[in-house]
Amino acid sequence: MLQTYDQLTRAVRSIGNNIAEGHGRYPYQDNIRFCIMARGSLSETLDHMIIALDENIISKEVLIAFRAEYDACLKLINGYILYLKKQKIDDL
Repeated sequence: MLQTYDQLTRAVRSIGNNIAEGHGRYPYQDNIRFCIMARGSLSETLDHMIIALDENIISKEVLIAFRAEYDACLKLINGYILYLKKQKIDDL
């Protein structure tokens, strides 16, 4: 159980860390790359939550609530990636 918690914690922290690191990069492509890694960490977090449910660490209600937050966060990250791609094209 502790290992699942540790992996979940690292995945969650990685989302914000990657967005912050990408934001600090000038070339749009670098920022996009870090946002894609953040999106991967978000998906990893969902997977850890599913595992936590399977191991009876969390309830189904907790997973359902998390899934709503996951969907909202995924939309934000995807929207930011699209914005960066547009900025990259506009700057050419």
